[in-house]
Amino acid sequence: MHGHVVQTLLLVAAVAALSPLVADAVRRFVRLPGVVIEIVLGIIIGPQVLGWAHLDEIIGVLAELGLVLLIFLAGFEIDLDEVRGAPAKFAVRGWLLSLALGIGIAWGLYGLGVTSGVRFVAVALTTTAIGTLLPIVSDAGLLGTRFGAFFMASGALGEIGPIVAISLALTSQHPVRAAIVLAIFTVIAVGAGLFASRSTPPRFVRLIGHTLHTSGQLGVRVSILLCGLLVWVAFRFDLDVLLGAFAAGMIARLFLGADEGDGVDHLHEVQTRLESLGFGFFIPLFFVVSGMKFDLGALGSAGTLLKVPMFLALFLLVRGLPALLARGELGRNGTMGLAFLQSAQLPLVVVITGLGVADGLMRPDNAAAMVGAGLLSVVLFPIIGLAIQSRSTPT
Repeated sequence: MHGHVVQTLLLVAAVAALSPLVADAVRRFVRLPGVVIEIVLGIIIGPQVLGWAHLDEIIGVLAELGLVLLIFLAGFEIDLDEVRGAPAKFAVRGWLLSLALGIGIAWGLYGLGVTSGVRFVAVALTTTAIGTLLPIVSDAGLLGTRFGAFFMASGALGEIGPIVAISLALTSQHPVRAAIVLAIFTVIAVGAGLFASRSTPPRFVRLIGHTLHTSGQLGVRVSILLCGLLVWVAFRFDLDVLLGAFAAGMIARLFLGADEGDGVDHLHEVQTRLESLGFGFFIPLFFVVSGMKFDLGALGSAGTLLKVPMFLALFLLVRGLPALLARGELGRNGTMGLAFLQSAQLPLVVVITGLGVADGLMRPDNAAAMVGAGLLSVVLFPIIGLAIQSRSTPT
């Protein structure tokens, strides 16, 4: 391994360790998500500022692993029993409305000559940073409430909807073929989910419990195997690998929650270890590398800087407006709080705009402006949303 790779990995580890310290230091002033700190510090240590950290193939592969783990854990968080019924129906209708708004706005901006890459802008506008928001919403004590169920359902669609759109519209030149392949992949994933939800053989359950505190870690290894298998299947089907990672997370949750006959909470125990693996190093690595790739020079013009508040407002319009569909369930303040929370966007905005720039279909200044707006959204929108929601009447 080359010396500059070791140096970059050491710097990433330093940023990962520094991130929670910075977040805690500024906590009395603002709730600053770690992802924001990691991206900003990645910009600082990267080629465009200090030049201490460098990009190469090894760093790129490790960052891709971080992205896969991030999406896997987002799928792992989804509790289907919690979001079924009214929250699920709201989420589907809300995301489809967001998609229609995103397409219309993206075409409008293209017609005015403001942006390029209509498909990338449209899909990026429909995302939700549920992985970034979950710790904030959990700390507010909302995950077990009716509001929390609507938030989880909406956030899940804000992840899976754009990921499906990426597979259909952004990474394939043949949408019809992609739709057929996606249907086949869905059948495979659903079949795997049904199999995983069956009662696990008692001997296997006992072995998972026995290895939780040994070097065996069977539950973690099976989860990683599922992730690798579904990512490989998605890749072989010419679909975006993130779709495989998200599906694998949901299936792993079904498998680990199917049977806890030995009295051990396997799901929680394995989830804790998976989060340690991901958030301990690989996921911060992805965000630091995203900062290193950020085109800081693209924000140099006044026109590009003006696009940052424009995209911030469009995030709120495209993802926030559909929250009105839940007003009958959550009331006025609950609906407004949900509107701000589900409008916070960042991880998938980074991914989608990166794809657009790499394909030459999206200008770097537009990508930089969208990512800049995403950074602001995960800082400002949760603060505003939770402040409004706290004034609602508990149900």
